[in-house]
Amino acid sequence: MAGTSPHSPLRVWWTLRPPAAGAAVMATGIISIGLHLTGHETLSRVALVITCVAWLGLAAEFAVRLLRQRARWAADAGTPGALTAVAATTVLGTRFSALGRQTLAEALLALSALLWPPLTVLVVGHWKRRMPGGVFLCCVATEGLAVLGATLAAAESAAWLAHTALVLFWLGLVLYCVALFHFDPRQVLQGAGDQWIAGGALAISALAGSKLVAADSARLYLWNDDDLGVLRAVTVALLVLDLAWYAVLLAAECVRPRLRYDVRRWATVFPMGMTAVAALSVSTAVDVRWLRTPGDVLLWISVAALLAVAVGAAHSARAAVRSTAPR
Repeated sequence: MAGTSPHSPLRVWWTLRPPAAGAAVMATGIISIGLHLTGHETLSRVALVITCVAWLGLAAEFAVRLLRQRARWAADAGTPGALTAVAATTVLGTRFSALGRQTLAEALLALSALLWPPLTVLVVGHWKRRMPGGVFLCCVATEGLAVLGATLAAAESAAWLAHTALVLFWLGLVLYCVALFHFDPRQVLQGAGDQWIAGGALAISALAGSKLVAADSARLYLWNDDDLGVLRAVTVALLVLDLAWYAVLLAAECVRPRLRYDVRRWATVFPMGMTAVAALSVSTAVDVRWLRTPGDVLLWISVAALLAVAVGAAHSARAAVRSTAPR
């Protein structure tokens, strides 16, 4: 019939999503981890199911573009948002490891490790001056590998994996410093949501540090006292810097509210949730119990932000589907 599209409006909307949409998987995944850490297991598993469904959809689309739409895949792979594929996979793997599904977590670590080198090279190769907050995703993806590697090292008593994770931890901090040089500070007041990754990258770095500290044990001696002391100090310093970024970014949101929905708002929820999880994890790793209270508060703030962004995403998707429907 004339005027009938060969694809459904929903399919058209799905294929038009930018690579940065992977931040939605990162956001729901990290909040699932936070809810697990605070004992809200039912809510955590609901968030995990949503994360898995979203991840499978993104993985399928990634594969389709790689196999059938090489030109578009190459164009997308050069954008910072492409690294959400790596970060989202490591977040999901970390949650499965907490469930005791180590084989599945190992498979996700292998997949993310396979994707990380080519995507990082492509993304960094397209860097320029005055970039938005997505520039910090190179650090997030690298530290995500460190988090999952350290988590599995503790679960499987694999010293080599812990030491590899330590190398990735330091590399992620180097990439953060380089990314900071390319970041446009004006994005703090003008960004559409991904400016929060400037703090979120430090949060996941602090989480990686806490996982490395926690991986050490009597049965798996990893670090001497001096090395462990440096690791603890750097981890706490990263959390403090992250909280400072959180305060600055929150103040900027109050000074200049940006209430209209944008897909990059998922990149606001993820750093919020990651800051909460980092505080909870550092609290346990370095035995600073009072950090659990701000961690709990920040977690529920991130849950509220998740729900608000999800509502905005639903309205945006409905409008987009209607606009692409045959008339």
